[in-house]
Amino acid sequence: MKVFQIGAAGGVGHRLSTLLTARGDEVTGMHHRKPEQADTIRAAGGTPVTGDLISDDVDALAAKMAGHDAVVFSAGAHGTGRDQTDLIDGQGVVKATDAALAAGATRFVLVSAFPESERGQGLGEGFEHYMSVKKTADVHLTHTDLDWIVVRPGLLRDEPGEGLVEAGLAIEYGDVRRDNVAAFIDAALHEPALSRVVVELTDGSTPAAEAAAQVAASTGPRT
Repeated sequence: MKVFQIGAAGGVGHRLSTLLTARGDEVTGMHHRKPEQADTIRAAGGTPVTGDLISDDVDALAAKMAGHDAVVFSAGAHGTGRDQTDLIDGQGVVKATDAALAAGATRFVLVSAFPESERGQGLGEGFEHYMSVKKTADVHLTHTDLDWIVVRPGLLRDEPGEGLVEAGLAIEYGDVRRDNVAAFIDAALHEPALSRVVVELTDGSTPAAEAAAQVAASTGPRT
């Protein structure tokens, strides 16, 4: 599989690149003109390519995605302000989905946010705006013709993970290590039956590949 990553140098992105390349997939990681980001992508086994969700138009993004089977979007504004949130987490997703369709990259995984994420922490209007933009981006993706998966992780943590998760259409909120988010996305990309579904994700006790298969089996008519 050829995978195009937007946010490849980020906390989830570079972990995912490592897993994908280890199984023999080809990974292209888009970064924003920072040499250290290109180095991170190369170190994880990917091929870096410069790109900008804000200044690149759909045609430019589609040209970069050409020849890829799947797109993983894990980029984010990361608290840099409402305008950046709109441009990256909101309009950036719209551009990326349009570009994927134009490029023929049918599989699309969007890393979103758990609906209960950090509620009650008094994070203010900026955070509420971020959550609203993320939800609108999810909705946009689900109305496309792409073979999409929305992954909504719980509170992200950096401690080492072992690839064990809890995943489902609706689960209780909790923490999840970035290693485990990457493990689940890696498994989800390679589970064809897991398609056009929103998955909530936390740390748990089920191996990621098994969890992806279980979620896939939980959708559709019962037999």
